[in-house]
Amino acid sequence: MIKKESINKILVVSIFAIAMAFLETTVVIYLRKLLYPEGFNFPLKAFIDPSIINIEWVREFATIVMLIAIGILAGKKLYSKIAYFLLAFAVWDIFYYVFLKITLNWPDSFFTWDLLFLIPWPWIGPVLAPLLCTILILIASFMIIKLEDNGFEIKLKKNELFFIILGVIVVLYTWLYDYGKIILFRGYAKSFFNWSTNLSFIETINNYLPSNFNWILFLIGLVISSLAIIKAYLRIKKR
Repeated sequence: MIKKESINKILVVSIFAIAMAFLETTVVIYLRKLLYPEGFNFPLKAFIDPSIINIEWVREFATIVMLIAIGILAGKKLYSKIAYFLLAFAVWDIFYYVFLKITLNWPDSFFTWDLLFLIPWPWIGPVLAPLLCTILILIASFMIIKLEDNGFEIKLKKNELFFIILGVIVVLYTWLYDYGKIILFRGYAKSFFNWSTNLSFIETINNYLPSNFNWILFLIGLVISSLAIIKAYLRIKKR
């Protein structure tokens, strides 16, 4: 059973995350009006003012820092801090798409491709992919909060931690693959800080249309992490 104090924290963290999601949505609306006045779609526009892309990198990093900060403030022990960070991240991500749908009537479907993140290069995938991860993150956060509220000591075994991280890496690979293969295999990594003025890179990106998302690999990664989390939860609860 989750304690009343934790329920109050969950509500406050969720309200914070929802407000952050709306701010994130407004920034995306402005960027799309500037860069995609006809409506966001692929291919991505590679010619962007270097100052804008640099600000976007910092803004995305700052967003994660804010979510970590609220987790640290809300939690008491290490794993509860992680749990509230995960909760904030999940709620933020869900409501980001909710607000985009309300304000722009986008995405058209759960299988619409989206630009998910920019650090160190664009992460892309169908909207459904990050939302599935968000569900797992949300469940994991409640598992941790419930265990700590009931006096269980949370300590992951090395093999559990290994498979959780392995699953995360596999999922990230599916999001990073498309532009990663262009950047790493076509020699653009050498001009990392000059992409926005590299004419060859601009031409390549301006003509690249993602078509096939590796759902099989993605789901394998998701299942690996899910099973490791469930195994750890059941072991700790049984003990």
